[in-house]
Formats: sequence, structure tokens, C-alpha cells
Amino acid sequence: MPLIRALFPHAQNMELVACPPKTYGQFYEGDSYIVLYTQKISSSFTYDIHFWLGNSTSVDEQGAAAIYTTMMDEHLGGVAVQHRETQGYESPTFQGYFKNGIIYKKGGVASGMKQVETNTYNVRRLLHVKGKKHVVAGEVDMSWNSFNKGDVFLLDLGNLIIQWNGPKSSYTERLKPCSIKRGGRAQVTIVEGDDEESSKEAMNLMKQALGERREIKDSIPDEVVDEKLKSSIKLFHVSDSSGSLVVQEVAVKPLAQDLLNPEDCFLLDQGGIRIFIWKGRKSSKRERTESLNMAEVSQTHAKGYPPSVYVETVNDGSESSVFKQLFSKWTVKGQTVGLGTTHSAGKIAKVEQIKFDVNSMHARPDIAAQQKMVDDGSGEAETWRIENSELVPVDRKWLGHFYGSDCYLILYTYQVSGKMHYILYMWQGRHASTSELAACAYQAVILDQKYNGEAMQVRVPMGKEPLHLMAIFKGKMVIYEVEDSTYVQPAVRLFHVQGSNEFNTRAIEVVPRSSSLNSNDVFVLSTATCCYLWYGKGCSGDEREMGKSLADIISKREKQVIAEGQEPADFWVNLGGKSQYASGKRLHEDNSQITPRMFECSNKTGRFVATEISNFNQDDLDENDVMLLDIWDQVFLWIGRGANDTEKKEAVVTAQEYLKTHPAGRDPDTPILVVKQGFEPPTFTGWFHAWDPHMWSVSTSYQELKSELGDATDIIKITVVRFILHLKEWPKTDLQCTIVSLLQMWSGNYCSQTNNSSNSVGLLPSTTNLPIYPAEDLVNRLAEDLPKGVDPAKKEEYLSEEEFNLVLGISRLEFYSMPLWKQQNLKKDKGLF
Repeated sequence: MPLIRALFPHAQNMELVACPPKTYGQFYEGDSYIVLYTQKISSSFTYDIHFWLGNSTSVDEQGAAAIYTTMMDEHLGGVAVQHRETQGYESPTFQGYFKNGIIYKKGGVASGMKQVETNTYNVRRLLHVKGKKHVVAGEVDMSWNSFNKGDVFLLDLGNLIIQWNGPKSSYTERLKPCSIKRGGRAQVTIVEGDDEESSKEAMNLMKQALGERREIKDSIPDEVVDEKLKSSIKLFHVSDSSGSLVVQEVAVKPLAQDLLNPEDCFLLDQGGIRIFIWKGRKSSKRERTESLNMAEVSQTHAKGYPPSVYVETVNDGSESSVFKQLFSKWTVKGQTVGLGTTHSAGKIAKVEQIKFDVNSMHARPDIAAQQKMVDDGSGEAETWRIENSELVPVDRKWLGHFYGSDCYLILYTYQVSGKMHYILYMWQGRHASTSELAACAYQAVILDQKYNGEAMQVRVPMGKEPLHLMAIFKGKMVIYEVEDSTYVQPAVRLFHVQGSNEFNTRAIEVVPRSSSLNSNDVFVLSTATCCYLWYGKGCSGDEREMGKSLADIISKREKQVIAEGQEPADFWVNLGGKSQYASGKRLHEDNSQITPRMFECSNKTGRFVATEISNFNQDDLDENDVMLLDIWDQVFLWIGRGANDTEKKEAVVTAQEYLKTHPAGRDPDTPILVVKQGFEPPTFTGWFHAWDPHMWSVSTSYQELKSELGDATDIIKITVVRFILHLKEWPKTDLQCTIVSLLQMWSGNYCSQTNNSSNSVGLLPSTTNLPIYPAEDLVNRLAEDLPKGVDPAKKEEYLSEEEFNLVLGISRLEFYSMPLWKQQNLKKDKGLF
């Protein structure tokens, strides 16, 4: 990810200077930056160009950054997505590039300030850290007045960093700064804001730097965007066809893709939260170059939006996934959609088959994720029907038959590398009663508990069956509209067959009238005397074969095959007469090209809030939260082990609220899949790069990391050691010995030791009265084999200076300047533990 910093010492003397990678994520408030993010997808590349504007950057710098961004886009062939970012209001996409957070620094080139090296020790500053998912740190005044109870603050004293955690700060805010150790050369100690008494030494240092402790302000709530604003969509047409540039509103939510005319430009206003500029490939140069200014004039200024409003520019044919998902449907010609079919414009349904390889599902979870298949459905399946709120096993001969007035549970068991895995499908009929729906959910919980909570739970509304569920029944899934004890089976029934193989085929009962027909598919018409098998003109040979198979299941009567256009009179009589039906080409949504998006979802505040995690990876799955992964035609809910009971119980409700408030007007019946931490199927893990199944078993928690850092007393001792190391350069004087003596008294339980070197001054354990033993008597020796009187926990103290350096590889001074946990690890490695 090249990061380019825009330097403007003088407006007429502009230049771009590349930033060194070690400074990525650090931004000077007085400067402007350009960030180019390049990603390889298959054999092509995608580009995102962000120009970032600091709070103190000049108007000339802002304009120049925008110009350079446009020039860079043109150099890349006009396929980049351009983003306007402002300090403090960065988009989730931008924040996602910097996994360790963003740091704002005072000043900039224009102010004459030089860049401060990250690893320097002559620093005194206070950093304010905030953000639940995307952490941002900004320099604030060195005063207690800068503190609040809801965030984390870092007091940077050079070689010592004191982290003060506000009582109401988030887990992420506390965890991220722990990793800021100035490349391992600065020590970090932590003060809990609600237990400062336990960190007296660190608090004394803070008081010396900030003055006497004052009352801390209450937490400042993070700015929360109302989800209703996100779903407020308006589309504006930008055109110069009249001779002057005119902006006119043309549509509101839901938006259709065909509203975008390639001969013009368009502005899309998402409730003042985001503004998108879409540039048609045939639009005029004036429309393309002035659309950004028009966005600021007609939207930002006229509507009173703040200058910080996020602006994204997309080019026709290179739209971002965020932009596409604001439309109810998005179609791209010639794209592969679903399992093994390619559809092209100009024909009703041209089908190109791709072989389904079950062996690749677990070896290549990315393929499993794209095809939404954990395997080929050849595992074991048990099916129950909900009757009187209880589970009743479905007879084997009726497996695959589903009735719209009922609810079903299907437990699917499959094996991977000798371990059993479970998927629990909850199929909900369109006409099922509220009590049956509730009983289905309750029984799913009971069944899940029986398998120790390891099952992935999938909510399946009628008509939204996922591919894998269809694969379980090997192309023999039949869905009836309704059937119960009072239901009289009609003499005429019509079934719509969709699918080309045993992995994607089902038959759904529809209203028996001619308007239900579709030229793209196969239909089965069952009557009292015969069974018609109707082939639309656009169906393939494979679809016809699957239709034959299902017709035999639906009716045992003789089959009469009919090609579209050659129907006998009786056929139309059974459908109530011939009438118009769908016969045009079928448009297919470009769901396979929509980038998956991940959100941290919450309704703790009383209203639903979804925080997007851009450029996500496995590390972004917070063990204490419920996360939502949206792959458009399915929604995963990932439940961390530390999520509270309320979050777990309301997870599905949260997902439904997400779909309900989505700006594209999403289908509320989109399947929802609940996944538990540690039991993720390949259809989920495949959306994450380099998924590590053992990550959580070896990861370090906040408390563990805090323990590793040591307490303030250890930090002060280490600081003293480092100070004494500097004294080695001094001439041997009485003043030096006095300072060393005072420091040793301050740190406690330490004393000076000198050897043959006149310049050897250290802060070491007292070994004056300890005997010296050769290394072979101490290294890799059990306690009972050690020389008499040797403390097994302090073997290194019985080594001579020469052998200490030889065995441990460092001097005694360097060893005792290390944190205790590092000392112990080194001793284990060298056989002295």
C-alpha cells in the first residue's frame, strides 16, 4: 500500500514525497496526504485513492491534493475509486488500512515543524486514544483537563509510556496501545482509572508530569450515525446538455441501476453521511471535472452538511462494492453467478456448466465460501417437523417434502479430518403460525445444546433455500404451498422447477394459472388425469432432465412432455385459460462480484447501530461481540465466546434489523446463518485471508498482555538500569558513585557490584557473598543435582561474569534491564530455569 504525503511549503512549489512504511498511519494535522491502495483480484487490479486533509491544511493544499488524486486516477486508466477523507471523520475503508490505528501529530511542513522520530526518547506528550473498532490517537494538551472516563490516554515520557484506562473505555481501546512499545525499546505500564491506588508509582510519575490529579470528566459518547439516515438515499443527475451545468434530483430509494446514464454524471446523497459521484464513461469532460465542485455546492453547502462529509468518486464500470450495494439490483454482463452457470445478455438463459469438485471444499475454503457449500450434501441428515410445539421425526419416504404451513428442523452431520461438524437448518413455511415459528426456534436451541453449541444455525424462509440444503436432498426437494388436516388437495397443482443439477434444484408450488409460467424454466402441471411437463424456450437440457426427475416425485400419473408454443387446449383449460406470462430474457444480479462486508452490530443504546470493519481479517472478529458478515444473498452472524447472553439471544433480531435498514431495500427473508466461535465452517472462513483455526487458542488476552508488561515498580527499576547504563560513559568519580547509590536505594533490594573493569557500573542483584560455579554445574541441572546452597530459581547469579555473558549471550546489566517475563524466557531457552 504506497502512502504518499503531499508537501506544500509554498502553494506555487508543490511536490509529492513518499512516506517511509514505518510511518504509515501517522498524519500531521497541518498537511495533506494521498494514499493509494492496490489490491489484486484474480488477474486484475483494483485501485483506491484517498486524499486526506488535516484540520490545519490550507485551502491551496486541499485543492492540490484533489488535483494530484485526479492525475493519479488518469494515470491508472480511470479505474480507481477516489475518496475524500478529513481528519477525525475518516471512512471505515480508510481506517481499515491501518490495523494498529491512526495517530494525529501536531504541526506539519507548512508550520516549519520537523517530523518527530517514533523511537526517540526525548519526548513528553499526551495521546488521546478512542474508537471501539478503529482506534485513533491524537495529541492533546499535557493536562488532566484532557482526560475523560470513556477513553484511553497515553502519557509518553520517552522510554516509558503510561497507559491510563478510563473506567468506561472499550476493550479495543485498552488492548491496542499495549502494543505501542516504540519498537520494543520503550516500556509500558498500565493504570486502571477505577483502581489508581494499585498503581501508586505510575500515578506519582503522572502527577509529576501533569500536576496534581484533578476530577476526570465523564465519558464523551462517540458520534453515532442513525441507521435511518444511512437508508435515506437520493440520486441527482448532473448534465451540461443545456449549455450550463445543472443538478436535478431524479430518484429516491430504492434505486435501480438503469437510472445511471453513461452519457452523464450523477450524485448519490446518502443522508449527508456519504456523497458519491458517479462518472459515466461517455460523460463530457466538463461534467467529469466539475462534478466534485457541484457536489460541494449543491449538497454540502446548500444543505448545510459539515465540510467533513465523506465524498467518493467512482467511474462507470469500476464501481466500489459500497456504491453497488446502495442499489436494489446490480447486473454485470457475462459474469458467473451461483454454482456453475454463466448468463449473457441477448439470450434467455445460456448455461455453461462447471464441474462441482467436493474435494476442494475444505482444502480451498475460499471456493467453499464462493459456492456456499461445505460439501456435496452426502453427510447424514435428520429431519423433524414441528407438531404441537414438539419435534416429530419425518418418515424417510417423505424426506425432501416441505409444506408451507409447517416448520422443520434439519440436522446435517459431516466429518472433516476425523472431527464431526453440524449444521442446523430451520426451515420456516410461509403460512406457519407464530407459535410454530417460536417452537421451531426454541427446539433449535435445545438441539444445539445437545451438540454442545457446535452447530451452525441457518434460518431458511420458504423459497430462500440455500444451495447446500438443496444438495442434501439430491435434487429432489419439493415445496408445497400448504397442507394440513383441514386442507383439501386441489385437483390441479402447478410446480415451478429451478435448477440444473442435484446441487441446486427444487420444485416450488405456485398458483395454477398461465401467468405463473416463465420461458426460462421448467414447470410441472399435475391434474386429475395426467401430468404435464412443460419446457420453456430458455431452459437447458440439464434443467429438463431435473424436471423429469421431480415430475416423477410430484405425480405418479403418465407424463406428457410439452414444448413452449405447442401446448394442447387442455393444458390452458387446466390453467384457467391462456394469458400473458414472463417470456423475456432473465437479468441476473452480480452478487458474485459484491465484496463481502463485515459489521460489529449493537442495539445496546436502544437503537440499532452497525459499525463497518473494512479490509477485515480474522483478527477483527472480537471474542466479546457479535459480528455480522454480509455476502448479499446470505448473512452470517458470528458469535464470540465472550458475547453476553442478551447479544446471543437477540443476534438474529439484530441481523433482521440490519436487513430492514439496509439502503438497498434488502429482502428481509435473506437467509441468516449463526456461527459460533471455534466452529466456523469453510463457507465462512473462506471469506477471510489465511484463516488460522488455532488463533484463539494461542492469542493473548488484555489481562495476559497487561501482566506481561509488568507493574510500575518493575518499570521504574528498568528505567533506573537504563539511566545507569548511560553512566558507563562518565569518568569514575565520587559523584557517579553517589548517584548510583541513591538510585539503588530508590529502586530497592539492589546494590552495586564492580569487577575488574573500572567502568563497569550496574544495577544488579547482590552477589557479593555468593559462590561462583562453572556453567556445567548449573545449566540443564535439576534442583537435586545442583551444588549445595544454590537457589534453583536464581542459577544465573552463581555464574562468573565471563560465563554469564557466554551462556546467556548478553551482559548481566542487559539481562537485568529486561522485563521479568523476558528474563524467564531467556533462562528457559538457555537451561537456567
